[in-house]
Amino acid sequence: MGGPGALSPRLDRRHGLCRAAALAARQPERPALAWQGVMRGLKAFLIGGALLVALVAPKPFLRTSAPVTAPIRIAYGPSAGFEAIDPDLIGKATEKIDMAAYVLSDQKIIEALSEAASRGVKIRLYLDPEQFRRIASANEIMIALINQPNVSAKIKAEQNDMMHLKTFAVDGRWLRTGSANFSWSGERRQDNDIVVIDSPDIAREFSRDFDQIWARRDNSEAAR
Repeated sequence: MGGPGALSPRLDRRHGLCRAAALAARQPERPALAWQGVMRGLKAFLIGGALLVALVAPKPFLRTSAPVTAPIRIAYGPSAGFEAIDPDLIGKATEKIDMAAYVLSDQKIIEALSEAASRGVKIRLYLDPEQFRRIASANEIMIALINQPNVSAKIKAEQNDMMHLKTFAVDGRWLRTGSANFSWSGERRQDNDIVVIDSPDIAREFSRDFDQIWARRDNSEAAR
């Protein structure tokens, strides 16, 4: 560490670059030599900045080598038909549904999931512990759903932060996300949006991340 007047490495590089430029301006008889110092300082400054960006930049959610073009539907609620979007999408499932739900209490959505499981669709539910405990004590159809064949349910560890996703993927093709909880008020009363993306690439990305949170060692099985 330097003394009280020491500059941070980034400010020091900037200061050095300015000093080299000033020197070059004062030495017109040796321009090549002076400007070599400027270019060295500029190179160090740019490399340092690039390293800083690489360290702090977030990783992209979608790990693809090319841009993805996909049909997207965005709906804003409360509005007519808003509450039918999720049950209708669940009704399209023929193979699997991966759902991460902060709140899962809406009767129509739970019934749609139950009907999908009855058709042989494999369903995985990942739930928030506090919300599950609050809902399950008074929601018989929720308990019936997690006890149904073809349905697996896990709960995030109690001591961790909340599981706040409101997202599900259907058949590795469609991805539903947005602000709306899977609740009566979230689907009918609150200001919310639902985004449905028809893209195997994007649905696969969610399922890949879902696999990671599903495999957490401190998860617990939903009480049956």
